[in-house]
Amino acid sequence: MHAYRSHTCAALTKENVGESVRLSGWVHRVRDHGGVLFVDLRDHYGMTQVLCDPDSPAFAKVEKLRSEWCVRIDGTVKARDASLINPRIPTGEIEVYVRDVEVLGAAGELPLMVFGDQEYPEETRLRYRYLDLRREKMQSHMKLRSDMVASIRRRMWDGGFREYQTPIITASSPEGARDFLVPSRLHPGRFYALPQAPQLFKQLIMVSGFDRYFQIAPCFRDEDPRADRSPTDFYQLDMEMSFVEQEDVFATIQPVIEGVFEEFGGGHKVDKLWPRIRYADAMKWYGTDKPDLRNPVKMQEVSEHFRGSGFAIFAKLLEQDGTEVRAIPAPGGGSRKFCDRMNAYAQKEGLPGMGYIFWRDGEDGMEAAGPLAKNIGPERTEAIRQQLGLGKGDAAFFLGGKPASFEAVAGRARNVIGEELNLTEKNRFAFCWIVDFPMYEKDDESGVIDFSHNPFSMPQGGMAALEGDPLDVLGYQYDLACNGYELVSGAIRNHQLDIMYRAFELAGYGKDEVEKRFGGMVNAFKFGAPPHGGCAAGIDRMVMLLADEPNIREVIMFPMNQRAEDLMMNAPGEASPEQLMELSLRVIERE
Repeated sequence: MHAYRSHTCAALTKENVGESVRLSGWVHRVRDHGGVLFVDLRDHYGMTQVLCDPDSPAFAKVEKLRSEWCVRIDGTVKARDASLINPRIPTGEIEVYVRDVEVLGAAGELPLMVFGDQEYPEETRLRYRYLDLRREKMQSHMKLRSDMVASIRRRMWDGGFREYQTPIITASSPEGARDFLVPSRLHPGRFYALPQAPQLFKQLIMVSGFDRYFQIAPCFRDEDPRADRSPTDFYQLDMEMSFVEQEDVFATIQPVIEGVFEEFGGGHKVDKLWPRIRYADAMKWYGTDKPDLRNPVKMQEVSEHFRGSGFAIFAKLLEQDGTEVRAIPAPGGGSRKFCDRMNAYAQKEGLPGMGYIFWRDGEDGMEAAGPLAKNIGPERTEAIRQQLGLGKGDAAFFLGGKPASFEAVAGRARNVIGEELNLTEKNRFAFCWIVDFPMYEKDDESGVIDFSHNPFSMPQGGMAALEGDPLDVLGYQYDLACNGYELVSGAIRNHQLDIMYRAFELAGYGKDEVEKRFGGMVNAFKFGAPPHGGCAAGIDRMVMLLADEPNIREVIMFPMNQRAEDLMMNAPGEASPEQLMELSLRVIERE
């Protein structure tokens, strides 16, 4: 017999009754039923119940077992009584009578229990992650992640892609976040960088004549933490294709994403139609470029109903250039209690509040109520109601000013309205492409023009588009949103040097600086670069959605905490004087 096991803890069935078997795993829990000891033995694959009574030569050893001891058990498979069968596990029809037991690894006092669903502080869970990962939910999440990545790889190969690996130690590049720098020992005072993404390399792969590339790529960004992103590293499905337009990328990646969500989505509905929404419309309708389309609420501009009205705050506001008033419909939200709650929400988010109107029964039928209704009068409130398609029992909330000052709060308020009024459809994955991103943005304070998205994207209209107002230039850039999260980001690349130089010039980068910072790609583009484009899909975020977890750390095996610390391995740590000397570095303490 094998030194440790003849079967896994999920393999035995009633067909094995009478057999002598050997199992190895962890003691999940021990129960004493009137002198008969029952042990739930767990391994990666499942659970088997073993039992021991005083007649067993191993009884004294089994009495000493405690939770999370790693043990090997020899015994005989027995059928359970019909009344004791557990249909919830594959081994529920049998149990193993213990003849011998060997402790392979004893466990001390546990900082967190694996058995049960107790909640523990995240700090404890991350410090003892190896114990946390033994829990059933975490085992399930990590298996889901592994299976999903394997499925993605199969689908990409089936789509004619090949997987190639790009460097981990490279040069710094502007991907929109801070680099992790790596000091060079051989070149004192100079630094490598960990790649924020394989962006430049995958474009060079296309220049090298490889037509369809993909990679499950590690990416490194020194970012501030959020619930939906890791502050240090993450993985993405990275892909690039030659001789393609935007529609080709969409048609290629949709079956992959759609198939993965159907395979691992637990029966949730997966939308087949992925609407294309212009960036400007997404911001106007949803207040975000990653809208949750499970929520049917769509904001609308209602400025004309307030222009010159009796509501002086909005009327005066609209006299200023670049201002508008938007309404957030709230079907079913027509109570003063709910309206006051949403107004308080806006104040908590840093705004003065949200005006509102709600429609209710009146003496002569339906009437509009709320402070705004009194100020603007029945004709205007009726026009608003008809524009928004609302009726009795409904409400609408209003925000005004320059859109950039309130769009983000409006978008979050829309989400809260959808949740609280049960408008957001659960058990569904709703996708949409966000397209026509602006290439440039202007800093309100300095007036400086810079790239708003990927600087290597092809501007729509080519060189001609770059001769007008930079803020009017749209790029062949696109994101895929799902249930309020950005899942995919990509672009058709700018492969023509004259257009690239001009594009960077508008953002304040001269030709010499472009050649200095991106010399490898610039030189490559002088030797016949093909039209190409692609995208990258966030692996961690996809698993987070499929596992129905709001926190990305729940689906990463060894994540950092919110302060970018590894509590288990004590990283980041201090370098020794010898290490610093070897790298020609000196640490200067901050005051």
